[in-house]
Amino acid sequence: MKPHRILVVDDAATVRMYHRKMLGDLGWRTEEAVNGVEALEKVLTQPADEPFDLFVVDVNMPKMDGYALLRELRRLPQVPPAPVLMVSTEAQLHDTAAAYDAGANAYLVKPARPPELAITAALLLGDLPTARQAAGAACTTGDRS
Repeated sequence: MKPHRILVVDDAATVRMYHRKMLGDLGWRTEEAVNGVEALEKVLTQPADEPFDLFVVDVNMPKMDGYALLRELRRLPQVPPAPVLMVSTEAQLHDTAAAYDAGANAYLVKPARPPELAITAALLLGDLPTARQAAGAACTTGDRS
C-alpha cells in the first residue's frame, strides 16, 4: 500500500518545514506549496492515480488564501475529494466557522502541537493505528493536546 500523500500549504517556510517533519515522521509523503495558487497548480497537475489524501492549509497567505483554496478544491469536479485540515493563527470562533463553511474538515490553532497535529491528520486519513500510536506517545510524554 502506498503511503498517504499530504500537501502542506503555508506561506511561512518554517511552518511548512515543521508540518512536513511531523507528518513525514509518521511515514506519510508530504509536499509543499507557498500559497493557494501554487497548491491548486500542484493539485491540477497530479497524475490521476496519485491524488493528495490530505491538505494541511493555512488561512492567511498571499495570492490566494486558505478559504479561497478550499472553496476552489471543493468546486472542481476533477479533484478527488480529500479532507482538509486548516491550521491558522486565527483563533476566534468565527474563523473556525469560516473554515468549515469553506469546506474544512478540521481546524487547529497554530502552533499545532505534534500530538494534536498527528492525531487529527491520522483520523482524517482514516489511519487508526497511527492515531492510536500518536495518542499513546502523547500520554507517555505527558503531552495531552
